Amino acid sequence: PGPVLIDLPLDVQKEIIEYDPDSDFPLEVFKPRPHRKQIEKALDMMMAAQRPLIFSGGGVINADASDLLVELAELTQTPVIPTLMGWGSIPDDHPLNAGMMGLQTQHRYGNATFLRSDFVLGIGNRWANRQTGSLDVFTKGRKFVHVDIDPMQIGRIFCPDLGIVADAKYALEEFVAAARARKQTGKIVSRKQWIDEVQERKFTMQRRTDFDNVPIKPQRVFQEINNVFGDDACFVTAIGLYQIASGQFQKINKPRNYIVCGQAGPLGWEISACIGAKLADPSKEVVGVVGDYSFQFLIEELAVAAQHKVPFVMVLINNAYLGLIRQGEIAYKMDYEVQLSFNNINCPEIGEYGVDHVKAVEAMGCLAVRVFDPKQMADAFRAARRISAERRVPVVVEVITERVTNISMGLEIDNITEFEEILDRKPEKKTQAA
Repeated sequence: PGPVLIDLPLDVQKEIIEYDPDSDFPLEVFKPRPHRKQIEKALDMMMAAQRPLIFSGGGVINADASDLLVELAELTQTPVIPTLMGWGSIPDDHPLNAGMMGLQTQHRYGNATFLRSDFVLGIGNRWANRQTGSLDVFTKGRKFVHVDIDPMQIGRIFCPDLGIVADAKYALEEFVAAARARKQTGKIVSRKQWIDEVQERKFTMQRRTDFDNVPIKPQRVFQEINNVFGDDACFVTAIGLYQIASGQFQKINKPRNYIVCGQAGPLGWEISACIGAKLADPSKEVVGVVGDYSFQFLIEELAVAAQHKVPFVMVLINNAYLGLIRQGEIAYKMDYEVQLSFNNINCPEIGEYGVDHVKAVEAMGCLAVRVFDPKQMADAFRAARRISAERRVPVVVEVITERVTNISMGLEIDNITEFEEILDRKPEKKTQAA
């Protein structure tokens, strides 16, 4: 599924026609079902593998099939790699969650586990190029089954060993039924050694977040976000270096609790999306994660939220830079017109960080607080969520971070550059999912 453009020329728009509104009704959405023989063949391939994985895409969440996904993983004892759009379909703290993999929004342990795999069952995903990198590296040494509701997705990026056109929920219902039957007859292969490997990597191959630096390192921002907001908050973010860092450092344990635009580039989307998320489910705590440039794109939408009394918390990570473009220019030894810094004569306390976002937020009828020290963040986040709920307006927590931070990424999944300090733990005798 994707966007469709219907372009009507002006002469067609001006035509006068007879219209019967009673005959106009929406077409039924077609959700294809899989054939049981396809499901059995896919399970045969999974059982024949030594190190299988399940890729859980956004289609699993769209189909409200996350519980089925987890059940299939548990029945077959197969670790799961969620895509960015499928994040939350299996809890991050589930023992079978193997972490995300890819070039940007990835975990060290996720990439390492994928590179060890020999079979992948993809459900409701599309093999995005920011995930795969070069296809020869991505596909070498492993077989693929691809399940998707859109027949045009099967084989679009590369030809899988088996393609199944089906709605994710219908497919998972069949997979679970078939796996249950196999379990009853003792035909599920033990995966203990493979699962132990996955869990050990998840425990040992981490990136450091507990920095005490001033200015604040963005990794610490996400550590505090995880600690304060917990499992039930719904996070909204768009695109940029802060979003890539979010994908590497946040913890998401429930479906629909991480709303992002995939590979689209919607700078400025966060405020409007927070409004939509909160109105869609007023009982949900909504937290936006935004960079300074994206925040400035549609800052006026804060006035809309204030006007309609839509409360949410916005964490503004301010480095006064177009961080992703700056990092992308490193290879070309450039730093061309990507700085947003200047000395604001009206706000000397922020130095070279330019725009006084606190005053701008207050001008829109909302509230804001600025944080310079990492030890202040947790209290600021807690105060923001309390005040937002009481005053029924957005509250922005601006975190002044260091100007330059490079986030882990690369051009190949087997060659990710770690710019910052990593955290290699010693394995425990009995590893726990981190």
